Amino acid sequence: MDKNLVLRLIGGLLYGLVVVLCTTNLGAQFINSISPGLVQQQNLYYGLITFFLFMGAWECIKMMKFDPKGWEKWVVFPVILLVFYQLFSKRYFNHSFYFDFNISEILALSLIAIAVITLFRFPKELYFDSGKLIFTIIYTSIPFGFALALPQFSSLEQTFTLEVFFLFILIWSSDSFAYFTGKFLGKHKMAPKISPKKTWEGFAGGVFLTIILGYIIEMYYPDLRGNYIIVGLLVSVFGPFGDLVESQLKRNFGVKDSGNVIPGHGGILDRLDSFIICVPVVYLYFILDKLL
Repeated sequence: MDKNLVLRLIGGLLYGLVVVLCTTNLGAQFINSISPGLVQQQNLYYGLITFFLFMGAWECIKMMKFDPKGWEKWVVFPVILLVFYQLFSKRYFNHSFYFDFNISEILALSLIAIAVITLFRFPKELYFDSGKLIFTIIYTSIPFGFALALPQFSSLEQTFTLEVFFLFILIWSSDSFAYFTGKFLGKHKMAPKISPKKTWEGFAGGVFLTIILGYIIEMYYPDLRGNYIIVGLLVSVFGPFGDLVESQLKRNFGVKDSGNVIPGHGGILDRLDSFIICVPVVYLYFILDKLL
């Protein structure tokens, strides 16, 4: 068997296992079976998202080639830490995401849209270290911050809901559905200059099959936030867009992969490109579903 294929399979399995253990109750159950009362599931999940955040920011710094003599790269992590803690971490542990929707969240969602528009329409702005700094902070801290807002948990009852787990399932499945549909039926390129393998037929197949999967999740897990038929639709539409955003970013700076932390799969941003865009969209849907 090809060595690269073996490495890719092992890397994918390890990555998937870590995600499953940190987004379901299985992680805490496993650890606490060895050392009772050592950890709660919400802490494992927080650790996972924090790791994703800082690894993603580090990959952005390397990929975007900050000037080694400039001051900007030295303030990336302090600013990200401040934003992540003040806007998201405190609200996560205080459960306040579920009770209000404030102006700072509207601003944060708007900043993601502005960053994406800048990447595609005004890429030269990202050649300046100040532009790189702003983009890195927005592209990493805000989406991963909103990831803390998706699950609900109770320390007293030791419960942790599965919204993020099924979000990953939908993202992985949508990507696979689109790939195989495009492989066998794809004829019309979706974005040939950015991602030449993507086709409109693959996109359509991914949307259709992911909606069906969302229906199955909704049928067996009706207590999840929102309606997972709609979540499936959102993931299948915005997931490929997240891949295009990451591809455009790498194309702008002439790199193939964002990193190599996951053997055979590249970097954290390579694996989480769809997640980064889907999370704010799904969170906004959850809020609108609650308000309406």
